[in-house]
Amino acid sequence: MAERIQQTIQAPFTIDGQTMFTTASVGIAFSGSGYSAAEDMLGDANTAMARAKTLGKARYEMCDSSMHATAAGRFRLETDLRRATERQEFILHYQPIVSLIDFRITGFEALVRWQRPEFGLVMPGGFVAEAEDTGLILSIGQWVLREACRQVRAWNLQFPCTPSFTMAVNISAKQFAQADLVSQIGQVLGETGLAPGNLKLELTESVTMRDEERTTRILSELRKLGICLCIDDFGTGYSSLSYLRRFALDILKIDQSFVADMLNSSESREIVKTILSLGRNLGMKVVAEGVETREQMTLLKALGCEFGQGYLFCRPLDPAAVARTLVASAANYYTLPQESAVHFVAPVG
Repeated sequence: MAERIQQTIQAPFTIDGQTMFTTASVGIAFSGSGYSAAEDMLGDANTAMARAKTLGKARYEMCDSSMHATAAGRFRLETDLRRATERQEFILHYQPIVSLIDFRITGFEALVRWQRPEFGLVMPGGFVAEAEDTGLILSIGQWVLREACRQVRAWNLQFPCTPSFTMAVNISAKQFAQADLVSQIGQVLGETGLAPGNLKLELTESVTMRDEERTTRILSELRKLGICLCIDDFGTGYSSLSYLRRFALDILKIDQSFVADMLNSSESREIVKTILSLGRNLGMKVVAEGVETREQMTLLKALGCEFGQGYLFCRPLDPAAVARTLVASAANYYTLPQESAVHFVAPVG
């Protein structure tokens, strides 16, 4: 029956002389599954339809017990997320961004974590997608931005250095789509007292390419505020060379997948070399993400990469651990403590 419905709907039709086509995603729930209320059955059919859309649309899916359990888990996740924003269960960890020349800490990237009751510390992969789907990412992202700006401002006052520490904050697609994004960021900078040049906004290529005209305008307004603009995970998205010039970006971040493979894959090594050359030619800084071994760091330095972040230098730290790291460093020259000439660590606990 579902196939017959889809076949009928897919037939072309005409509106104002234009031939149109449409498709249908169908979700099926069986009445003999012990339902006591019509809305429960409709809910399961809707869950199956959502699965059909996720798997490519124009298809049908039948609800089963695993799908029901998944839907129940998502419902609980959404409910807990809504409570988390009210109960302030989110925390930030900070991963240092390091100069590959002298291993000086130049700044940090703010990474959100969820201290979820009964589950412990949840990484972004466990909740950010759901937060995006429900729109909760807007309030979470606003809190992350404000807290990260407040924190780096406090560190710059407590641990003065030249140049002062910067803070990189990720901006989601839904955040970037807000009409008042620029005024929101300006308000946060005013409230926290952070100099605009100390804030780096990280965007993915897919976010910037959704509406090029609007993106150009928004990024231009952010640049006028003095904010640094980064493209995160560069090389994994559209990678259009023309938009780098058009959008006037400041920093490219090499995706960690290329860094991880460059010692074993000549293709990945060439991609890294190309990104570094591109950055130099366009007057942009380049940061290598996911640096985990001494060999990776040595090759990046040989290729002319100036900045890196990753587990070789330091795992993401809570604010107290960052402060201990900075206290242990030389005044006005904050470096990560070294166990030996080949291994860099940060304090734990």
